[in-house]
Amino acid sequence: MQPFTFNTVGQIVNVPGSALTLADYCRRLGMRRPLLVTDPGLMSIGLVPPVIAAIEASGLPLTVFDQVREDPPEETVLAARDLAAEAGVDGVVAVGGGSSMDVAKVVATLLAGDQSLADMYGVDLVTGGRLPLILVPTTAGTGSEVTPVAVVTTGATTKAGVSSTVLLPDIAILDADLTLGLPPAVTAMTGVDAMVHAIEAYTSRHKKNPVSDNLARQALKLLGGNIRTAVSNGTDREARANMLLGATLAGQAFANAPVAAVHALAYPLGGHYHIPHGLSNSLVLPSVLAFNASEAAELYAELAEIIVGEPVSGSAEAKTDAMISAVRKLINDVQLPATLEQAKVKESDLEMLAQDAMLQQRLLINNPREVAYDDALSIYRAAYRESL
Repeated sequence: MQPFTFNTVGQIVNVPGSALTLADYCRRLGMRRPLLVTDPGLMSIGLVPPVIAAIEASGLPLTVFDQVREDPPEETVLAARDLAAEAGVDGVVAVGGGSSMDVAKVVATLLAGDQSLADMYGVDLVTGGRLPLILVPTTAGTGSEVTPVAVVTTGATTKAGVSSTVLLPDIAILDADLTLGLPPAVTAMTGVDAMVHAIEAYTSRHKKNPVSDNLARQALKLLGGNIRTAVSNGTDREARANMLLGATLAGQAFANAPVAAVHALAYPLGGHYHIPHGLSNSLVLPSVLAFNASEAAELYAELAEIIVGEPVSGSAEAKTDAMISAVRKLINDVQLPATLEQAKVKESDLEMLAQDAMLQQRLLINNPREVAYDDALSIYRAAYRESL
């Protein structure tokens, strides 16, 4: 066994309705003037206001920043920091998707030190600490509530990440009731995103370890076994709870055994076409699996039965083929676009996308098979029209 280090969140609370008792967890961490980070969409549909009301009813003065948008730019992070500094907050809570949680992580870190945001970009470059931090996901996908990474948009088509164990929260609260109102398309995209996290963690060339492997397998069981129900019947609490826990377990896995080519090829789709991250992953997933099969068949074969949902016989290659077919069928069953063409990506842009994907070397080095420019282009071409 290779030596490894496994880092994760201090505490996970997996209790329906627990978001309404957030004040108790804030006080447990010594917060007296917390900042709550969320987005305007969750405010407008009425998901977050009851959480805010419950905190305020407990007597905690609360500052609310509700202007997070998808793929948050630097100015959003800095606006949240400035608001929090002016209010004198002593802790940060996020209730929302990956974008809100990423903003909260960075703000909690900025407020606790004198580093600039630009100086934090990269791996293990955070030099200070952070304020107490609680993350409450409202989607079952990103796993950001248990990862040491925050992604910030730095330009029209560029993003940068802050990666440091300092960003791991004190508490992650999983309240499945907050996910009951997710639309089917969002449920599908975020669910596939979480499955990608588990698959790529299981096959990561670097830092793969027994703990992340077990988390990835359990995550795939929960996600693959419940995503169709969660999409078709969003009020099914058991399916929602299983999806939320699965996404968190997948997050713990890839936080320690990092993701690879699926994400590397997905990022340019988000940057140039503003395709949601989960859908970007879904669009290239089958083609990346097929590309990796020559090097990763033994590992894919170990996951095949979980993803197919029934016993799979034959060689490792046969099991891998069955797994890829099952992934394509799942994407079709949850009614996501199956090809780049269906997602309105221009075929003439594939070379540009492949060039951009090659900039993601921090991810590509984790892939079980080396990816050169021509490989990335061939994957995009396969993803452009190839489907069931």
